[in-house]
Amino acid sequence: MPTHTARPAGAFAARNTPRIFCIGRNYAKHIEELGNTLSGQESVVFMKPASALVAPGEAITLADDVGAIHYETELVIEIGSGGRDIAPERAREHIAGIGLGLDLTLRDVQTDLKNTGEPWEKAKAFDHSAPLGPLIALTDDIDLADLHFELTVDGETRQRGHTAHMLVGVADLIAMLSHHWLLLPGDLIFTGTPEGVGPVHPGMHLALSSPQLAPAEWTIA
Repeated sequence: MPTHTARPAGAFAARNTPRIFCIGRNYAKHIEELGNTLSGQESVVFMKPASALVAPGEAITLADDVGAIHYETELVIEIGSGGRDIAPERAREHIAGIGLGLDLTLRDVQTDLKNTGEPWEKAKAFDHSAPLGPLIALTDDIDLADLHFELTVDGETRQRGHTAHMLVGVADLIAMLSHHWLLLPGDLIFTGTPEGVGPVHPGMHLALSSPQLAPAEWTIA
């Protein structure tokens, strides 16, 4: 259990988070499990609205006529000091907090969008699609390249992640995003998911945990 002071995720929804950046295809084994290929190009980026956020303990309410909905467990970064064209070696200075979250995905819808070459927003940017756990301050003892985390569903471990397996690390993600956008205080970055994604169903209990980060739990309504 981390000893750092954590702030509840609900505070972000209350003050209308500027933006939620999400990174796709950032773990090789997850790319393989979905039948995708490594492109060698810049990271896939999409966004979610503030209405996607769900605080720990709140019920996740989802539509029931949209096909399969998958969980994706991710490390989440909160920007503290904003900036443009941030160098990777200075990226740590711009982080205010870190935590765990879920990128919920309408998988059938996403597959259709991929096949037609359309953007992913319909599959990713829906209400309650970004449950967010408490965020802790980034302190000197936290190694962003050595964070372990996991998701259990109804008590069974479904995903295990280690940030050392990211194809693009946190510092390089911040540098890349700040090259395209002026990052603002309060911006959130969902950094990608490891393998093990799967469907959610009503009544499921999802729990995120990490030796270094604050835990969080939700139930699917």
